Parts: sequence; structure tokens; C-alpha cells
Amino acid sequence: MTVRRIAMLTGGGDAPGLNAVIRAVTKTAIQEYGWEVIGIRNGFDGLIPPVSVEPLTLDSVQGILPRGGTILGTANRGSPLARRVTSGGRVELVDQTPEAIATLKDLGVDALIVIGGDGTLNIANALAQRGVPVVAVPKTIDNDLPETDQTFGFDTAVLTATEAIDKLHSTAESHHRVMVLEVMGREAGWIAIHAGIAGGADVILIPEIPFSVSKVVEKIAERDRLGRHFSIVVAAEGAHPIGGRRFYLREGDELSLGRLGGVGEWLANTLAITSGHEARCTVLGHLQRGGTPTPFDRLLATRYGAAAVRAVAAGRFNHMVALKGNVICEVPLERCVGRVRTVPPDGELVQTARGLGISLGV
Repeated sequence: MTVRRIAMLTGGGDAPGLNAVIRAVTKTAIQEYGWEVIGIRNGFDGLIPPVSVEPLTLDSVQGILPRGGTILGTANRGSPLARRVTSGGRVELVDQTPEAIATLKDLGVDALIVIGGDGTLNIANALAQRGVPVVAVPKTIDNDLPETDQTFGFDTAVLTATEAIDKLHSTAESHHRVMVLEVMGREAGWIAIHAGIAGGADVILIPEIPFSVSKVVEKIAERDRLGRHFSIVVAAEGAHPIGGRRFYLREGDELSLGRLGGVGEWLANTLAITSGHEARCTVLGHLQRGGTPTPFDRLLATRYGAAAVRAVAAGRFNHMVALKGNVICEVPLERCVGRVRTVPPDGELVQTARGLGISLGV
């Protein structure tokens, strides 16, 4: 297969390092292989009429390496497999994949590089099954994609969360308070446990291990007995009490996922009643997605982008580039979808936390 033109898009939530991938793909494709590169704007939305694309050149990617976000824009509600269409006053889900594939053909695209997390990769896999030559790049600050040791964006998110814990320590100690930090992590507690250990948290609550409020109170009381009249609790947004359900700011329906959040505020209010301490909650939210990517994320994203182009050149389609140890490799895309990589409840990180005296709420 002769490749002359490739297209690229960024889907799902933004993450630090997206622009580094865009830059690496563009520069490698142009300088190493002499290909044209087309950027698809706003995720898969850009493939549905009215089409929104732009040529990517060496000039257009100049200076974007340290920038957060994505110069192409993104969308996390734009799946062509089930696109919202209003008809007769009703919202319906319509499969517009044929339109997306037709757009790629009209543009003369020989291969598509898709950068995204689980939802985006599910769409990429569906396109691959319908004959589109696809190479995927794993992106999510949650670090919960299978078949890769790490996704870019995660390191920056952990740094942001760790810095927040560092700052909460001083105000918690000054006021003898319990400070609850809610971080992202829908089904996987990678950010919570990495930042919690790195920041010296006293309690870490993750989705994989349902917690007991009484155990959290026990840890706070233990610290009181030792003369440490403050505590830091880190909770992933998907954490939930034993026998309880996750906390939602907005419930989901057949058209969209619910919006998780609220466990931190609920826990702070509960601990204020049960622990004998004032308790406050800080929700990091989208601060974890923003800002300049760390050097690690810039390098990983760059390596992924360059490897994706090499995969296209070699004709190894329907694969995702991945990090195994310190080596970039390729894994079949179909193995990377439909499941989530979670924190092992009896794994090394949890054992380390327990050994340090950190409570997991059980």
C-alpha cells in the first residue's frame, strides 16, 4: 500500500501531551516520509458534514510541544456510531459511521491516526472493522487503558494532584482540619494512589476498594493520639462506601454517561460529624487536565506519535502503539477496547501504601 496522505484526530477529554503527539506525527510524516498530513477538528465530529479539517504543516506545529490541550480541538460526545440527531422534536441515536468513512475517502486519506482513551479507541476499532486503516495512540490522564504500562497525560495529572496535597498539608496542620482532596478516576484509582503516596496522604480511597467511613475515622483518631491533629484524605471520584453506590453530579441515561463527583464533599461533611474535626473538601476537577505537560509526558507523547507514523509506513494497521517497560511496541487494537485497567487491590502499590501506614478505608 502506497501512503501519500494521512489524517489525525484527538478524541475524548483533553490531556497534557496531545499537542506533542500532533507535532511528532506531523514532523515525522513530512520529514521522514514526505506525506501530507490532515488534521480533523473536534474529534470524530470533524468527519461528519459539515466537515472540519485543516492541513498540518511544519509551520502549524511549531511551538506547540509545551502547550496543553490540543490545537485540533476535541469532543467526548461525538461518536459517529451513536450520534445524537434531532428528528421530529425527538433526540435519537443514529449510526453515521458511513458518512465518516465517506469523508475519509473524499479527502484521499490513506490512513487514520486516532489519539484517545477508551471511548475514542472503541470508535477507532469499529472503523478498523469496517475497513479503515487505523493506528491508535493511547491517551488518558486516568491511566486506565489496557495493554500499555502508561498513557501520556497521567504523569502531569499526578504532578498536579501531588502539588495540591503538598499545599493542603500546611493549611490542614495550621487549622487542625481534615482536608479531603477529590481527584479524577472514574473506575480506576491510579491518580489517587500515585499522588496519595507521593504526597504523603493519610487515607487513600479508590474505586477498586470500597471504603468504610468508620475506618477513615479510626485513622484520624489514631493520628490524634500521636499528636498529629490533622489528616489528608485523597479520594478518587469513583470511590464509594461499602455497600453504597458511586456519587453523581448528574445521572446518566441512554444517551450519555453520568457525571461522577461529590464523594469528596459527602465525605468531608460526614467526617465533620464523626471525627471531631473540621473537614473541608477540595475538588481538583479539570485542573488535572490542563497546563504544560511534564517532560515525561512530552517525551512519551512524542515517542507514541513517531511510532504511530512508523506503524503506518510499515502497513501495521488496526494496532495501538503502547509502552511496555521502556519499549514502544504495537498491540492489536481489538485487545485494547472493552475493558479497563484498574489498580490491583492486592498489588504492589496498595501493599506499599499499607506498609506506610496509609489507610485504604478498610
